[in-house]
Amino acid sequence: MPHHLSIMADEEPKPLNYVSEIVLKKRKSNEDWANRRKEQLEQRVKKSKRDNFVIKKPEQFIREFRDKESDLIKMKHRGKRPIKASMFPQSKLLFVIRIQGKSDMHPQTRKHLYSLRLRRIFSGVFVKANDRVLEILQKVEPYVTYGYPNLKSVNELIYKKGLAKVNKQIFPLTDNNIIEQALSEHGIICIEDIVKEIANVGPRFKEVCNFLCPFSLNKPEKALQGKKKPFRDGGDSGNREDQINELIGKMN
Repeated sequence: MPHHLSIMADEEPKPLNYVSEIVLKKRKSNEDWANRRKEQLEQRVKKSKRDNFVIKKPEQFIREFRDKESDLIKMKHRGKRPIKASMFPQSKLLFVIRIQGKSDMHPQTRKHLYSLRLRRIFSGVFVKANDRVLEILQKVEPYVTYGYPNLKSVNELIYKKGLAKVNKQIFPLTDNNIIEQALSEHGIICIEDIVKEIANVGPRFKEVCNFLCPFSLNKPEKALQGKKKPFRDGGDSGNREDQINELIGKMN
């Protein structure tokens, strides 16, 4: 018998690592979900690239310039309005959705929206209600709607649309290992911890919000009419208090 064959014959076969069927099934469903989410993201990027290709006429540029100047004046007026006690939210937690704004928006307005991380129409973020946030919301009011999300909305948004940014890469929240690596120093190791921290506006709220990407929401059928009037006056924008939950349900 050749020497190398005798060595192979002497070696005992190593036992295969046993992984329970439940774990394998869970892994498989997690992988399927992650792949589906990845596909959805790729489709969204392709669509946005297609939609952004439009040739503009000179009169469009003039109209847009006037609209932007008008937007700046209105924003400054809104910024001077005192923030009344009645405007202070009943809840520390707000969910803000960008519903307007592209060509008619002044760069200063855009800067305020970007400070809330609302770079795209129909994107949404959780924010903690404080003086600074309420001041920004007042300035950008025609372009956003917001309100007090309940636990069901927080839960469904994070489970259905939650994405995390780690080292400039975006991941669906399908793997608790990613959460643990990024947030374990703050005592947050799984998706349930994230829901709890957001819903309770916990001490690590800011870190969790920075870990989460802004939520990409669906355009709601008939729920938004494109009216910049405040919600209380029959429009779409501004504070809709508890009724934000109805809108979240249509856009999630």
